[in-house]
Amino acid sequence: MANNKESFGSKFGIIAAAAGSAIGLGNIYRFPCEAGANGGGAFFIVYLGIVLLMGLPLMVSEFVIGRRSGKNPVGAFKTLAPESKGWTSIGYMGVVCAFLILAFYCTVAGWTIDAVGKSIINYYHGLDKVTIQNDFNNLMNESWQPILSEGIFIFLTAFIIVRGVTKGIEKFSKILMPILLGILIILGVKSLTLPGAADGIEFFLKPDFSKITGKVLINALGQAFFSLSLGMGCLITYGSYIAKKDNLTSTAFAVCISDTLIAVLAGIVIFPAAFSFGIKPEAGNELAFVTLPMLFDQMAGGYFFCLIFFLLLTIAALTSSISLLEVPVLYLTEQLKISRKKATVYSAIGAFILCVISSESLHDGSPLRIFGLSVFDSLDAFTSTFLMTIGGLLTVVFLGWKMKKSDFMDEYTNGGTVSMGLRRIMYFIIKFLAPVAITVILITQFIK
Repeated sequence: MANNKESFGSKFGIIAAAAGSAIGLGNIYRFPCEAGANGGGAFFIVYLGIVLLMGLPLMVSEFVIGRRSGKNPVGAFKTLAPESKGWTSIGYMGVVCAFLILAFYCTVAGWTIDAVGKSIINYYHGLDKVTIQNDFNNLMNESWQPILSEGIFIFLTAFIIVRGVTKGIEKFSKILMPILLGILIILGVKSLTLPGAADGIEFFLKPDFSKITGKVLINALGQAFFSLSLGMGCLITYGSYIAKKDNLTSTAFAVCISDTLIAVLAGIVIFPAAFSFGIKPEAGNELAFVTLPMLFDQMAGGYFFCLIFFLLLTIAALTSSISLLEVPVLYLTEQLKISRKKATVYSAIGAFILCVISSESLHDGSPLRIFGLSVFDSLDAFTSTFLMTIGGLLTVVFLGWKMKKSDFMDEYTNGGTVSMGLRRIMYFIIKFLAPVAITVILITQFIK
């Protein structure tokens, strides 16, 4: 199908943008947390295998749908299955999922911007863990400070999106991704020099296969799904910007490798520090915003490393928020024929309002709760447990059972101009293995 709209200008631009979508706050410290709680090296080996066997085919699936249609997630399924309106619900789920994730994601991004400001003035110097914990709790109970930080973050995201694909998304992704990689390498080198660092590296990279259980398999599968931005419309959206001449498999493979590399570097930063100072790497928000600032203060050059760590988190959040905001923006421009500028403003304002509600729900005694959970936790649980998983499941079912195999192969091989030796294996995974695996995740999450 003809696609005359703007597209990525280079292979590196595609990879940087798609990898930026996958690499975010959760990738920087959610992966070490999951690995720490699920056997370290055993979890990493299982995770790596799942990324290659499952993540790669799923990413290719979304790229195929996006490029074949040349549309946003809703328009994609309308174009590819015009006679079956039910399939369009997959696209709507993707748009809603991206919008909801952006709303609570910006809450955490606001914390990182606040931490950057405090790092600049050396606020954490001399503070103990209890004081920093109380300060973090107070931040979540404040009204104006988090809202200001969240507003700054939304503005930065919208500023990039409104500039378009090549001058906005691609240009800034090509700048931000190398900076993110450089910061991680600097922090990793420093972490490896800490006393006891070898024990942390051994725990992370030396697998104890006796620790592989059903729980580890499910958690690794869920982390791969979350980390690669599957099932939320982002990759279908970016797929619509990929030129017909570009190889989808090599692009997806490069994104998967980049995403895994960042996760490994994050582990090299976190685990040596955790073992050196006797802390639990699965501590999550407390680890990032309470424990690590205290640890940096005890290191030589701690001011510098604390500052670049929170800059790292902010950049990681920004690369993901760009792709999340682009999903509703492209939907509004293509389906409702709204200008890109207005679509960006409307989407950003809507996300900011929901973000404020999410942030306010974290206040002690806040009435903003859904089924006993704060709005923040509810959005997180609903999107990661249901929307992403169901969206991913329906996407592979559509590609494997609804879309013609000849159409898939035509798009996958660039009209037969690219030789794909693994195309039959890839199609088998998409049609049979992926639906079963994702269904297992869904059932397990529902039981939890």
